[in-house]
Amino acid sequence: MSTSIATDTPAAEPSTGDKRTFPSEAPPSLSPDTEIADAQAREDTPDAKRAKTEQQQEQQEGTSAATPAAPGKKLTGKERRQAKNMQGAGRRKREGKRDYTRPEGSADAAEGDARDKTPRLPKRMTALLLGYCGSGYNGLQIQKDGTGVTTIENTLFDALTRAGAVSQDNANDPTKVGIARAARTDAGVHAAGNVVALKMITEVPGVPDMVTRVNEELPPEIRLWGLVRVQNSFNPRTNCDSRKYTYFFPTYLLIPPKPSSALYRVLTEHTASFNPPIPSPLLGHPFWDAAPADSAAADDMTRKRAWRVGKEQMEQLRAGARKYLATHNFHNFTVDGAFNDRSNMRVMKAIDIADPVVYGETEWISVLFHGQSFMMHQIRKMISALVLSVRTGTPADVIDELYGPRDIFIPKMPALGLLLEEPLFDSYNQRLDKFNEKHSPGDPDYRLPIDFEPFHAQIAAFKQKYIYDNMRMVEDRDGLYDAWIRNVDDYAGNDLLYLNPKGVIPSAAVVRDRRDRHRKGGFKEKRLFDATSFPTGGKESGAVDDEDVEAESKTAEMEG
Repeated sequence: MSTSIATDTPAAEPSTGDKRTFPSEAPPSLSPDTEIADAQAREDTPDAKRAKTEQQQEQQEGTSAATPAAPGKKLTGKERRQAKNMQGAGRRKREGKRDYTRPEGSADAAEGDARDKTPRLPKRMTALLLGYCGSGYNGLQIQKDGTGVTTIENTLFDALTRAGAVSQDNANDPTKVGIARAARTDAGVHAAGNVVALKMITEVPGVPDMVTRVNEELPPEIRLWGLVRVQNSFNPRTNCDSRKYTYFFPTYLLIPPKPSSALYRVLTEHTASFNPPIPSPLLGHPFWDAAPADSAAADDMTRKRAWRVGKEQMEQLRAGARKYLATHNFHNFTVDGAFNDRSNMRVMKAIDIADPVVYGETEWISVLFHGQSFMMHQIRKMISALVLSVRTGTPADVIDELYGPRDIFIPKMPALGLLLEEPLFDSYNQRLDKFNEKHSPGDPDYRLPIDFEPFHAQIAAFKQKYIYDNMRMVEDRDGLYDAWIRNVDDYAGNDLLYLNPKGVIPSAAVVRDRRDRHRKGGFKEKRLFDATSFPTGGKESGAVDDEDVEAESKTAEMEG
């Protein structure tokens, strides 16, 4: 946004009829006829006529505005507005005659002159393709100065300013450059690829490669992959067709609850109450049969890392994932989602569960979600419902029940395993193909597609170093996922009674009211599992915070 600067204006030349008398000069004596002729000549000059006309208009406007209505007559609304407009026009005209010339040598004049000498570089609407490790950041979206909150966009905007891509005139207000994003990731969530768009200076004197220059100003956990000049009307959120996310978790989460745990007792008692009775699928699992009933958590953890998932459970996982495909009401998979709120209808295009892979001593599974858009915590709750149903022998049909009108509580999986792979712009790129038919790659109007594929090798190396290695290090050191599943298994209430061999939701598991979720006996989530960065040498996440985190409100969708 350009800054309006007042410039010094020269003093007006006197009109031809403006003959001034100075003390040192005595006016010549004129005859009365000569004086009358001279006065008439002065009145006939263009400047004199213009001044007289303006004076008459001001008098007329002032009289019209100030003249009260005739006794007994009330002005109509139209007449009052006309009088007010005429009065304002006269005031603006008079104010326009004021002298706004800055005195020579003033600070304002010096600052204005300095700005005038600074070349104004053109801004272009540009899409920035970037990746980041979200650990230690309060999400992606930029926040106002003074909040004490560090976000990815705040850090990016500062780097762009230092690199010269954002002018000093716009450095104090990101809204001036129209910053927007394709996917609004939550606190701690990583992204291998995301798109942020803004009006920026793409060609700065002395900067041959803007991408390299910006990366010099960024911390290593945030990388700019490339810049793409886009159409002026481009909006990364609305032009984004879909998003891809991956969630990673160790396979030992699929082991059933420990027989001595509270959840095991609650679920087996509930199954025994069915008429006719149904044998609980939790009974007699070989993993727990081979361990002492009072085995220590550390010993259990060692055995869990050595455990490997079987083909039957992998097929159960994939069968449950297929229940998520197409369009459904995911109101139970976000924060305070209402069944009758149409914004909770979401489209899942594809879900791919990769074969398990062993890293170190632990076996991991990755699940790729391709959806049109996602809500806050949606993927973490989708994975949780999938994992909890498989480990308890609950049929996949229970997921269909979770789309229904009843409010059901689903715990969130740890944030550590969530990664935004990339936003997709297929429709926008197709429109570009038609647009570019009239242009050649060398033309200024030629537009490149938004595509992360050219940066595949760089992104793969970045994910390995800053995301995968950190994720596995935290799990190997702290056993974060084991802490999460033991927190679930310690729950002795009714909120999870929908985990049963019939795949039905009993009335005892229904949350009657949103405030009812915080009742005595309701499931309490820990803030620990929303974190993605942990102090070195921390214990098994031993600092499990008992604070309930479900008091948060649905302020925004994670992906926008």
